[in-house]
Amino acid sequence: MTTTAAWTNLANDQLTAAIVRDTLGPVKDDLWVVAACADRIVDDPEVQRVLLDLGLERTTAALRRAQTASEIDHDEGISNSDASRRDALLSHFNNLPTDARLCAMREDDPWADTAAPEPTVAAAPPVPLSVFLTDSLVRSACLLAASQWFGALGIIFQRHTADLWPYRFSILNAIPEHVHPLSYRECLPAIDPSTNLEKSWTAIPWRTETDLCEGADARAVLATYQIDPATSDFALQSHEQLLSAKELSEWYTKHIRRVLSSTGMIDVALAIVQHAAPQGVPGLDEMGEELSLLARLVYDAPQGEDDDDWTLDRWYTMSPISVVRAYVAHSTPETLAKDIRRLVMPYLFVLESRAERAGNPDPALRTRILYEYILNVPLETAAAVFEASKPILPMAQRIIQNDQDMARLALACLYGSNSLDDWPTMNRIFECLPAWDIAKDDDQEDAADTTIASLGAYVAPSTSRPHCTASDLLVFFQPLPLSSLSRALDVLDVHLESGEILSRWSVPAPLRWFLQSNSDVPEQRAWANRMARRAGGSDDKLNGLEDWEWLLEDMLKLSGKGDSGLRGAFGLLSQDEVLRIFLSGLLSTGSEHCIQSPKNKLSLSSETLEDICLSCSRELYDNASSGNYTFGDMKLAYEWSSTSRPPSDRLLREKEFIEATSRLSSFNVMSGRGMPISPLEIRLTKDRLSLVSQVLSSNTDAYKHTEVILDLVHKLGLRDNVVAQVKTLAMLADTALQAEDFQRAYETSERMVDTIQTLRSSYPDINTPEIQEASEVCWVACFQLGRQVEFRDLDKKLSLVGRALELCLPEKLHDVLVAWRRLENEDIEAREERLVYGKSAPKPASSATMSLRARLQDFHMPSPPLLNTPDATALASRTFRSVAANFPFRGRSQASHEDEGSRSGSRRPGEGPGEEISAQATRVLSKGIGWLIGADE
Repeated sequence: MTTTAAWTNLANDQLTAAIVRDTLGPVKDDLWVVAACADRIVDDPEVQRVLLDLGLERTTAALRRAQTASEIDHDEGISNSDASRRDALLSHFNNLPTDARLCAMREDDPWADTAAPEPTVAAAPPVPLSVFLTDSLVRSACLLAASQWFGALGIIFQRHTADLWPYRFSILNAIPEHVHPLSYRECLPAIDPSTNLEKSWTAIPWRTETDLCEGADARAVLATYQIDPATSDFALQSHEQLLSAKELSEWYTKHIRRVLSSTGMIDVALAIVQHAAPQGVPGLDEMGEELSLLARLVYDAPQGEDDDDWTLDRWYTMSPISVVRAYVAHSTPETLAKDIRRLVMPYLFVLESRAERAGNPDPALRTRILYEYILNVPLETAAAVFEASKPILPMAQRIIQNDQDMARLALACLYGSNSLDDWPTMNRIFECLPAWDIAKDDDQEDAADTTIASLGAYVAPSTSRPHCTASDLLVFFQPLPLSSLSRALDVLDVHLESGEILSRWSVPAPLRWFLQSNSDVPEQRAWANRMARRAGGSDDKLNGLEDWEWLLEDMLKLSGKGDSGLRGAFGLLSQDEVLRIFLSGLLSTGSEHCIQSPKNKLSLSSETLEDICLSCSRELYDNASSGNYTFGDMKLAYEWSSTSRPPSDRLLREKEFIEATSRLSSFNVMSGRGMPISPLEIRLTKDRLSLVSQVLSSNTDAYKHTEVILDLVHKLGLRDNVVAQVKTLAMLADTALQAEDFQRAYETSERMVDTIQTLRSSYPDINTPEIQEASEVCWVACFQLGRQVEFRDLDKKLSLVGRALELCLPEKLHDVLVAWRRLENEDIEAREERLVYGKSAPKPASSATMSLRARLQDFHMPSPPLLNTPDATALASRTFRSVAANFPFRGRSQASHEDEGSRSGSRRPGEGPGEEISAQATRVLSKGIGWLIGADE
C-alpha cells in the first residue's frame, strides 16, 4: 500500500505520535507532508503537537529560502522598503511556487512559549482543541468568555493583543451578565490617568521573534496568490481607537443597565460600578449611590412573600417618601427602629448631601421626610418610633431628636387618627412625650385654651376638607410656642382618659371628637345620652346596682374637672343634667328597681325624677311598634309612667294615654296607609276625637259601650274637655241612630242634654265659645233624632225637639218650631185616633193612609221648612263638610231610602217633584249624614 493510501485510510482517532512519525517521516515530498499535517486537526494534544512540529519542520527550508531572497535584495543595495520586499518575495515565489504553498500552509506553534508554566491538572476545556485551532482568535476568545474561562481569556489577550484589541468590547459582551465582575476584572477597561483615555492592554507576545509568514509583506504577497490561510470571522463590531473617558463612562452605564435588565442582580451591577470608580471612570458616582441604596432595599430590608421585582428604572421613579416606606414596609414594631437607623437614615443623609452638592442645601430635608412617614403610619407603628425617641435616650440613638417636634408629631398623629379602640397604644405614645416644668401664667393659659378652642374649629369637617389628616394638624401645631404645646399635652391627657371611659361603655369616639365638642353643649349632651342608653343596651348589659353606680361615677367624672383644672368630655353639662341623662338611660332599660332600691345613692328631687320618667316613657312610647302595653317597648313605657310614688298628674296623664293607645289597638284602628295605626301616629293625631270616630265606624257594637268610649276619650287627654264629651255622646247617639237603635240613641241624647245643662249652670256666662259649641252639637243631635221618621215614640221625639228649641241659636228657632208643630199635630192626630178607635181597635186603612199623608203634608207646610230655606241648605252643607271631614260614619244605602219612601206612601196629588226630592233629602240628611258637631260657623 502506498504512503498516500495508508495515510488516507487512518482515522483521526487512530493516529498516535509514532504512527505520524513512521508514516510521514520517510516521505521526501515536503509539500505533501505539510499538506497532510495541515489537513489533520485532532483533539489529542500530543498527536497534534507532532503534526505541527513535523509540518513546521518541512516548511523551514522554504521559509529560509524566502528569507534569503528578501535579504539578498537588501545586500545588493536595493531599498528595504515594503514595496521592495514585497517585489522580492513575489519574484521568489513566482520562481518557486512550491515555496509559496509551503509558506502559506506554515502554522504558528502554540506551545512555543519561552517560559512554559508548570503542568497542572485542569478541567476539560469549553471547546475541543480541534475547534480552538480551526476557529479564529476572536471567536475562540468569545467562546472562552461565554464559558467563563477568564484565565485562558487573559492569556490570549496578552499573547494576541493586536488581533483581539479591536474586538475587546464584543468579547466582554459575551460574558454572561450574572457573572460577578471580580472574576474578570483584569479584562474590564480602565482609564489611563496620564492621557485620560482608555488604558491599553499590556501585550506579552507568545514569542519574541516574528515568523516571516506572519509579516504584513508576506501576507500581502500570498494574498495575490489567493492562498492566504486566515479564516473569516463572524460579524463583530470593532473599535480600534482608544475610548475617551466620557465614551468609556457611557459604555459602563450601558453595560450596567444591560446586566440589570437581563438579570435584575443589583449586587453585580453595583460591583461593576465599584470596580470602575477606582479605575478612573468618571460619571458613575450617582449611579453607584442609587445602586447602593437600591441594594439595601433588595438585600438588607425585610422582605415580604410576594414582593415585586425591583429595577433601577422603577427606583428612579420613586419619591423619597415612597422609598422610606419601601425600606420598612415589612418591618415589625420590634424591628422598626433598628431598620430606620440602618436603612432610612443613611438614605436621607444621601439625599441631603446630594442637595448640597447640587447647590441647594436643605437642612430640614431629613426631618421633613421622616415626619411625613410617621404621620401616615398606623398608631402601632408610630408608637414604636416614639418609644425609640424618648427624651431619656442618648441623643444619637433617638430617631426624633427634637422634643418639641416630638410633641407636635404625637398631637398630630393622635388627633388625626380615626381609631376607636387603640387607647393602650395611644397611652404608650403619650408616655413617651417630654414633660416641661413651665410656671403657670394666667395669660399663657388663656392663650393656650384659646388655641385649643381654635383647634376644635380647625378639625371640624367642611365641604372643602371632610377629614382633617395628621399632616393638616401638624401644620396647625407647628407654630405653637412651648407653653401652648405643654398645655395641649395636658389636654391630651384628659382626652385620652375620657376616650378610655367612653370606649369602656361601648360609645367610643375618635380623639378629635373631644376637640370638636369642647364648646358644643348639644354634642356633649347627645354623647352622654348615648353613653347612658348604650351601656344598658349592649351585649354586656348592666344588671346590678354596682354596675350602674360605676357608670354614674364615670359620667360624673367626665363632667367634672381633673387635677389640671381641665374639663372632661361632658364638662359643659351640669351635674344635675348628667344625673338626668343617667337616669333616663337607666329607666329606658327596665332597671327602675335600681332607683327604688334602698341602697340607691342618688339624690334627686321629685320633680327631676318625674321629668326623667316622663321623658323616658315618651321615648319608649314613640319607638314602640305595637300599642299593646303588655309587652315590648310599650310595656316599658307603661311601667315608667307608673314609677313615681305618689304618681304626679303628668305621669298619670301619660299612663292613661298609654292605656288609651292600647285600647285603640284592640279595636284594630287602621292608619291612612291601610296598616294598623302605630303609637307614634296616635300621638301625632291632632284631633283625638277622630280616633273615637274610627272606633265607632269600624266596630258595629262599640256604640253600646258608652262608658268604655267615654273612658277612652277621657284617657286620650280630653278628660276636662266638656265639648269633647258632648261630641262623643253625639257620635254615640248618631251611631245608634244609624243602627236604628232608637232607644239607645234617645238615652244617649238625654245624657248629652244633662251634660249641657250641668255645663251651662256651672258657668256664669253661657255665651262662651266652649258652651256655644257644645250647645250647638247637642241641639243638632237632638233635632236629628227628634225628626227621624222611623222613630215612633212621639213623646220622646217631642222631648228631643223641645231640647233643640231650648238650646238652638235664635236664628234657627223657626226651623225647629216647624218640626215641633209637625210633631205636635201628629201627636194630636194620634190622640184623636185613640179616642175614636180605642187603644186595641185596629185603624181603618184609609184612616191610616190619610194620617200618614197628613203627616207627610205637614213636612211641606206653607211656612219655610227646614230643608227648603237658605238657612237650612247652609246648615246641611255645613253639616256634610264637618261630618265627612272628621267623622266618616257609614251612610245608609239607597235601598233603605227607597224602602223608607215606600213605607211613607206615594206622592200626594198636587205635590211636585221638587217637594218629593225635598222630602227625600230630609230623610237622607237625617239617616245618612247623621249628627252635627264642630260646625265651622
